[in-house]
Amino acid sequence: MGSHDELPARGPLTTFPAPGLRDIQRNVTTHNEAGEGVFLPADNGAHQSVMVNGGALSNILYQTTGWPVDLQDEKDVKWAEATEPGLMSPNGSLVRIIDFAPGIASPPHRALTLGYGCVLEGVLSFELDSGEKRIMRRGDVSVNRATIHTWRNITPLDEQGGLARMLYVLLPIEPLKVGPKGEEVQQELGYLARSYPVDYPELAEGEEKK
Repeated sequence: MGSHDELPARGPLTTFPAPGLRDIQRNVTTHNEAGEGVFLPADNGAHQSVMVNGGALSNILYQTTGWPVDLQDEKDVKWAEATEPGLMSPNGSLVRIIDFAPGIASPPHRALTLGYGCVLEGVLSFELDSGEKRIMRRGDVSVNRATIHTWRNITPLDEQGGLARMLYVLLPIEPLKVGPKGEEVQQELGYLARSYPVDYPELAEGEEKK
């Protein structure tokens, strides 16, 4: 796949959802004038983009800023819709679905986040820089505490065409020091940084957005 900073060859994915995977329905609640719970119009996410040269698709289901979250007058809903997302929300939370093309593997990377992940479709190998790895199937959960890791789609081609889908919830973290010298870890995304033009505008490669 080349170096960690070079995009892989163009993949087959162009728009969410990946062909062969079902579209999703996002159901957001609010309150009516009587104070009763009601649904806002259903949709399939607010911010969708092509990642890693068509090797993956990103769909942001929700993002927040500030803690505790201010729900008054739907401030959070308006902010989530209007704000172009980065990798994560520095002062809040972000929920993302990623569809993976058959056989795709991310470069080894570290996000400065606490990341909860859940496999929705397919089979993925969750690999750490120590050489340890775990095979994750539908319903399995990861709790990634800012480690350098790789996601590798190992879904058999006879299962939904080899596609995989993960859901991630990302939260910001305090500075973290690890290793024998107690050095503070830094974010390391490799070519994935090009998929986050809000965070890395100088690297943006014009990934397609919806």
